[in-house]
Amino acid sequence: MPLKLSLRPGEKFVLNGAVVQNGDRRGTLVLQNKASVLREKDIMQVEEVITPSRRIYFPIMMMYLDENSASDFHDEFILRLSEFMSVISNKDIIDTCINISKYVIAGEYYKALMLSRKLMTYEDERLRDVSPIVPEDS
Repeated sequence: MPLKLSLRPGEKFVLNGAVVQNGDRRGTLVLQNKASVLREKDIMQVEEVITPSRRIYFPIMMMYLDENSASDFHDEFILRLSEFMSVISNKDIIDTCINISKYVIAGEYYKALMLSRKLMTYEDERLRDVSPIVPEDS
């Protein structure tokens, strides 16, 4: 089944590891076969990996973008997911973690990636009202 992407002017996306940018007009791209595609909004940079849920998202993203090197990121994913699950008591979020793990085991990285966004939303909601600890001047 083909994948149809509608792109905004200048929108970037990753296609099988290559960063591609749309031109100055709205465009449509139709992929006729399986490919790893991530829109700019779904791409996380290393410097953005600053919370537990993002430490789960990032290795999944890397596995998706480079399936040949997925094993390089698998242990990091397992470690971060285990850490996250050890401090969560919300049954829905624990179920989400289990489903993410099932998708990763099955090699369905895109589904795992999109589901892991739910963890980031949950975490952001919990941390929204927490102010960062600022060290006192000595």
